[in-house]
Amino acid sequence: MFKGIGIVPNWQKNNVPEVLEEIKSFFRKQDVPVFVEPAAEPLLNLPTPVMEFSAWSKTTDLVIVVGGDGTFLRVARELAHTSLPILGINLGHKGFLAEIEVDKLLPSLQKLLDGNFCTGERMMLNTEIIRDNQSIASFLSLNDVIISRGPFSRIIKLDTYINEDFLESYPGDGMIIASPTGSTGYSLSAGGPIVHPGLNVLVVTPICPHLLYQRSVIVDKEDIISIDVATSSAKIFLTLDGQEGFSLSYRDYIKVRKADYVTKVITFPENNFYKLLHDKLI
Repeated sequence: MFKGIGIVPNWQKNNVPEVLEEIKSFFRKQDVPVFVEPAAEPLLNLPTPVMEFSAWSKTTDLVIVVGGDGTFLRVARELAHTSLPILGINLGHKGFLAEIEVDKLLPSLQKLLDGNFCTGERMMLNTEIIRDNQSIASFLSLNDVIISRGPFSRIIKLDTYINEDFLESYPGDGMIIASPTGSTGYSLSAGGPIVHPGLNVLVVTPICPHLLYQRSVIVDKEDIISIDVATSSAKIFLTLDGQEGFSLSYRDYIKVRKADYVTKVITFPENNFYKLLHDKLI
């Protein structure tokens, strides 16, 4: 039996109140406390207790994310330090991270209660920005790290190294460094490979490179990917999971490696990655 369930809804989804009430009603019948992250401007007078994320590790066993991949990615970053497993309920479109479609909500919650589930780990990325030989910022991400030009910038050049060994100088629109989980995101759209999320590798994919070839490079989990911003006449941005941004400067040095933290995810035996690929991409 669970000591408590945390729920993080995407309050911008139209049917969130109805789905939330179904989840709360289900666990209420089992005498399992439910803790809900409130909306920034609360629209509902929720009868359930509300707690900050920092306290959830003491009062909950897992967190249910109600929304889509964007909500899941945000929660993964915010809960990375807690080791709480996350279960996603998809209210969006082509969600790769959510394990449950909303039309299978109650049967899936029953499987959860019966213990008919697995807990897996997803690699996260740590990104450090070095400017003038000083570390000025660091970030966690689950999907990817993107270095890209601004909307009115010319081609940018990114000198790329693996463990300080020179790989290539990429002129183009930018670079994506993706985890296996993020390989089905922007990296895939840019021509990168699909990687099983259980693997421990990193994928380096150039964005529209101004070269006669375009190939991704897959590197080992212990490798460090370093990128030197070699363009001085363009606006260049770093984006984490498509949600957090940082403006880069000429000769900034970006180092991306496997993070010390992982995202724990809840999966069900009947669902597998290859079935998901067929359902979502075909």
